[in-house]
Amino acid sequence: MAYDLKKESDVKEYIEKLGIEYRFGCYSEKKPEVCHLLGDYLEGIKKDFEKAAKVYKSTCDDYGYAKSCFKFGNYSFLGKGKSGSKGDPRSAYSYYEKGCQLNDPDACLHSGLLLVSRSMHKEIDRDVPKGIDFLSKSCDMNNATACFYLSGMHISGVQKKPEGSAPLSSAEKVKTKDTGYILQKDMKKAFDFASKACELRNMYACANLSQMYARGDGTEKNEKEAEKYKKLAMEMQDEVKKQQQALEFQQGLKMPN
Repeated sequence: MAYDLKKESDVKEYIEKLGIEYRFGCYSEKKPEVCHLLGDYLEGIKKDFEKAAKVYKSTCDDYGYAKSCFKFGNYSFLGKGKSGSKGDPRSAYSYYEKGCQLNDPDACLHSGLLLVSRSMHKEIDRDVPKGIDFLSKSCDMNNATACFYLSGMHISGVQKKPEGSAPLSSAEKVKTKDTGYILQKDMKKAFDFASKACELRNMYACANLSQMYARGDGTEKNEKEAEKYKKLAMEMQDEVKKQQQALEFQQGLKMPN
């Protein structure tokens, strides 16, 4: 049957039929990819976050579907899908980790960020080396944000002691041969990660790359390349502004009576 999506009645019928097809594909045919689509349908169209959460959770637990693990991780983190529920970072991390093990780049990004953060989430034990492994895996799967974070971590290094605490004494350094850093500063690696993130269209990485070329950090100084990446970052910024303006315009439109 052909639907005229300009007609409200046809749109409603199409949406309802879509939901029936997803339920059949999930519950009768037991297809995990269709179950995930059912979760997206319940979330995006029906706005039934409680049912969506259940579908994402079961699709992850029962079928090991990576995208659903990531989505339920988000629900757990935000406390979404349960009325009056607070976020549960520990549960979220377990689903992000599972999603990462199943090769979802976004799940690797989020599990990595939870592990490397200093004090944002006290429920999660900080484990920078493991977090870097997750972020590296995400970057290897072309997640631009993961590559950008890895670049930043190599620009500043990662200290063992939280910011604000007393630095290691000379005696401690001699005794333990400890530099005070879990991850050493490495501008060459920072440059390489920024290059990849910029290629993947991360605006902030392109801006950093411009600065690195201008200063000769991690690469040879090159004003021409610095200007090239500065221009690219500005073009990306303009694109983002245009997209935001278009979205605001669309949200401002009212349907005719």
